[in-house]
Amino acid sequence: MSSEKNKDTKGVLQVKKHRKKKLSVEDLTYGVLNGDKAILARAITIVESTKNEDLKKAYALIENCLSKESKSIRIGITGVPGVGKSTFIEIFGKTLTSLGKKVAVLAVDPTSTLSKGSILGDKTRMQELVKDPNAFIRPSPSGESLGGVARKTRETVILCEAAGFDIVLIETVGVGQSETAVHSMVDFFLLLKLAGAGDELQGIKRGIMEMADAIVINKAEGDNLKRAQLAKVEFERALQLYPPKENGWNPMVSTCSAIENKGIIEIWEMIVQFLDTTKDSGYFEKNRQNQNKFWLMQTIDELLKQQFYRTSAVKENLESMLKKVAEDKISPFRAAEVLMVGYKKELK
Repeated sequence: MSSEKNKDTKGVLQVKKHRKKKLSVEDLTYGVLNGDKAILARAITIVESTKNEDLKKAYALIENCLSKESKSIRIGITGVPGVGKSTFIEIFGKTLTSLGKKVAVLAVDPTSTLSKGSILGDKTRMQELVKDPNAFIRPSPSGESLGGVARKTRETVILCEAAGFDIVLIETVGVGQSETAVHSMVDFFLLLKLAGAGDELQGIKRGIMEMADAIVINKAEGDNLKRAQLAKVEFERALQLYPPKENGWNPMVSTCSAIENKGIIEIWEMIVQFLDTTKDSGYFEKNRQNQNKFWLMQTIDELLKQQFYRTSAVKENLESMLKKVAEDKISPFRAAEVLMVGYKKELK
């Protein structure tokens, strides 16, 4: 009995050891391409890593995964905190998996600018979807990127598509300018709104309205149903004021109740209609190509920034420049110029 127990314990330890084992790029690629969710999670961790040793590994992994043809759909979902994004995404995700789709959810969690920590609680908020074998949920800390979009979200999308997921849902924090960043990496952009919370007029802002391919008024149930229907009419009127979109699609407005699972399947049918329209016109492919170009420019900016801060000249003088700027002994422009001179000298 004792020897059997020791044998079992040894087996468990071997499994744990295997899990902790560092995987090669080939191992990771094989696991991702074969849809292994555990290895996919590990691959995403490497892509999100800021360690120098992981960068080359991440680049090679992305290159390998880009070679796999994918017909996935990328959907961005945004809205102010409290609009019910997590509940909506769970019900929407379950609806899609019931239709035979494999769904990946990339939920970006706000990172505290003070503690640098993130709660990463989306898995606890989507308890049903997380148990679905055809779903994969990855909460990622937003870091210090603009508007709260995770720094490596684009690369994570590529990995999920290579792993065989048909639909990738990207949830934003819903504050700041995260909408702009998400819009640059998705095929369809969905804006969730609330009725009866002063949100109707807040929503009629040129930037967000122009980006949205659909506006969905959530929590259209009970006493709020009538308010939601009135808000729908207001948004439809507002959308008529804008010029036609380049993609030839006229943004639609609908209502839904994630809690009561009403109006959810209609949203998917609307997205299918959008895909048919943009693929027939050639816009879908053109948009993907433009997004790849934008991705390149963003990557160049990021690499230049990393290179700048890693040079010894910048490391040695940055603190003193920050102090001088704080004490008004030098202007920020002049301080930046001094640091740039040191950076350029070191490059030579």
